[in-house]
Amino acid sequence: MSTETTADGGDALVGIVLVSHSGAVADSVAELAVGLAGGSAKAPVAAAGGTPDGGLGTSAELITEAARTVDRGAGVAVLVDLGSAVLTVKALLAEGDELPDGTRLVDAPFLEGAVAAVVTASTGADLDAVATAAGEAYSYRKE
Repeated sequence: MSTETTADGGDALVGIVLVSHSGAVADSVAELAVGLAGGSAKAPVAAAGGTPDGGLGTSAELITEAARTVDRGAGVAVLVDLGSAVLTVKALLAEGDELPDGTRLVDAPFLEGAVAAVVTASTGADLDAVATAAGEAYSYRKE
């Protein structure tokens, strides 16, 4: 559990960024994850879907803006839908100054991982715990 506080006295929470090639998909997954976290998830969540003009693709600008929006001092977990989104996030991380300190690309299934990340982050868990919970979603069985 995080015991850190932000400069304004609030709890330092892990932020979640959901990157999809589609703005509608990113928004819907964010809405679902927050809803399944009880509808009042404490963890900040932002969708970064599509391109700035509303097309399909990924945007370094939208990802950077979303990460800065959810940064509460405990790190930012970034979950992505497809391969080129991974490449975009990795390029931003390699640049070193585009994303907030403590931003991590999390290897997890997009939808199930997003739900696990939001639920876990909302408990005040640290970035390692959030990334682990999201990654464990790979083992969810549906049979």
